[in-house]
Amino acid sequence: MTRLPRLYVVMLRYRVAAMVAIFMLLGAAREGSLHFSWAYAFGLVALGSSYVAATALNDLADEEIDRVNHPRDAGRPLVVGRASRRDLHVLHVVAGVVAFAASVPLGWRAVAVVALSLVVSQAYSAKPVRFSYRTYLAPVALAVAYVLVPYSIGIIAAGGRLAHLATLLPCALFVLFVARIVLKDFRDREGDALYGKPTLLLRFGKTATCVTSFVALATADLLIAAALFPRWEVAALLQPFVAAIAWLLWTLWRADEGRAEQVAIGIGARLGNGLLLSLLGFLALEGGHAPRVHEAVLVGALAAVFLAGSAALIARPQEVLLGYKG
Repeated sequence: MTRLPRLYVVMLRYRVAAMVAIFMLLGAAREGSLHFSWAYAFGLVALGSSYVAATALNDLADEEIDRVNHPRDAGRPLVVGRASRRDLHVLHVVAGVVAFAASVPLGWRAVAVVALSLVVSQAYSAKPVRFSYRTYLAPVALAVAYVLVPYSIGIIAAGGRLAHLATLLPCALFVLFVARIVLKDFRDREGDALYGKPTLLLRFGKTATCVTSFVALATADLLIAAALFPRWEVAALLQPFVAAIAWLLWTLWRADEGRAEQVAIGIGARLGNGLLLSLLGFLALEGGHAPRVHEAVLVGALAAVFLAGSAALIARPQEVLLGYKG
């Protein structure tokens, strides 16, 4: 009776699940004041379950590649022998049903968004489409699933209009995620090469991948600044995040293959999360009509904490625990 719930928890990889939750809250906060609502709880369950359904399907599709890239990863129960293919098939179906059930109280728009999420995950992992094997479409499909879907659920839970997806902030978050997700290929280089996965890194090399990530980062930075207009002080307080991530991209480009690359990517991902949380803090205070000085102090304090923590990790790279899941 406990096997399936335990497998659900394992497949709900908490680092990525937390990032998805942040994107949902960003969508809600942009619509107005954040306050507790059961709508957000249902939204989180729907998103978490759709993500579990997607990871179960992806692990089934990439079992052989994962045996090369993640041979001892407890987050890959199929690879380490803690789950069978049948277990993951069952989990995929059950998680999909739970995702739909949790979306029903939010209305037909949420049901449609969850359906889109499950369709994208099917197209990403399964034949004949299999976006994961398409160089240019893979990061776009993941950005839809990890950014636009949760942002949309946030809008719906807050009672907003989905037309707001066509505004600057979600576009900025979409591009920022692309800057992050193309770096996943460094972690999975060995297995991807062995099984002929035509990733950006394998097709065009390290320089092209780092440049793509940097261009996406710079574009996202400009879009965030435009979305925050006329709050230039908040945009300015976010610049240390952007500068530090750009420096880590340069470090990644110069690093030898292996652990040094993953340390740079992992710390950069941590800073990206800090940027998102700082932006969320600002939007939450703005929606609550807090004084502008309070908004600036919060964003500045969060930036200082994340930058100081990342600086400590950069100074002691041997202590970095590699857990970047992209």
